[in-house]
Amino acid sequence: MKQKFAVQLYTLRNECEQDFPGVLRELKQMGWAGVELAGLHSYSAEEISDVLQETGLQTAGMHVSYQRLSSELESVLTEARLCRTTTLICPSVPHELRNEEGYRQFHNQLNEIAKKVQEDGFTLSFHNHAFEFETSIDGKSALEYVIDPSVDNAILAEIDVYWVKKAGKDPAAFIRPYSHRMPTMHLKDMTNDERGAFAEIGTGVIDFDPILLWGEQNGVEWYVVEQDVCQSNPMDCVKLSLKNLHRIAERLGENT
Repeated sequence: MKQKFAVQLYTLRNECEQDFPGVLRELKQMGWAGVELAGLHSYSAEEISDVLQETGLQTAGMHVSYQRLSSELESVLTEARLCRTTTLICPSVPHELRNEEGYRQFHNQLNEIAKKVQEDGFTLSFHNHAFEFETSIDGKSALEYVIDPSVDNAILAEIDVYWVKKAGKDPAAFIRPYSHRMPTMHLKDMTNDERGAFAEIGTGVIDFDPILLWGEQNGVEWYVVEQDVCQSNPMDCVKLSLKNLHRIAERLGENT
C-alpha cells in the first residue's frame, strides 16, 4: 500500500510557485511514491517531466479544469503524456453550473470528453466537494448523478473523503458503489471540533482503516493526500500525514 501514497500538489501550491523542482525532490526524500499535478507553475511539461524522472516520483494523475478539458483537450493530453499519466481529473464544477440544469449540462459534456479520451487510453474522473450534495437530480445528489456507476457513464470517481464527511455522510459507506471506478481517492482528515477544519491524516475524526481496506479490494491505484489549508508549514503537514499513513498501512498489513 505504501507505494500508492501520493500528494496533491495544490496542498503545496505556494511552495511550488517558489521552487517546483525543489519541492518534488524534497517530497521524494520524504518518502512519497507519487504526486498529483495541479498546474505547472510556469514550468514546461518537459521540465517537470525531467525532474519526475530524475527523482523517480510517479504521476498519480492531473487535475485539469473543466474549461481546459472543454477547450484545450489535445494540449492537456500532450501534457499528460509528457508527465507519464493517463489519469485526468476534473477538480470542480464551474459556479454557474451548480444548479440542476447546469449539472445535467456538465455531466453530458464531461461524459463526452471521458469517452473521447478513452480512445487514447486515458481515464477522466470527477473530484467532489460538499456542495454537490446540496442539489438533487433524479432523486439523487448531483455528485451521485455525475459519477453514476452505469455502463453508459464514462466519468469515474475521485472521492474526497473529507468532503463526504463534511456533507454529513459516512465516507466508508459512500464509496462502496464505485468499485473499480475509482483509480484515485483523496484523503484528508477533519479536526475534532465545531469547525470541522482540514487536518493531517491521523490527527482528526475520520477512520481511514475501512476506507483503505476497501480501496485495496476495489481497484484504487493511488491514495492522494490533499490538505487545502494548512495551519503550519505545509511541507511539515504532508510529512506528518505520510508518517501516519505508513503507520496505518503497517497496522492493516499485520491484521489482514
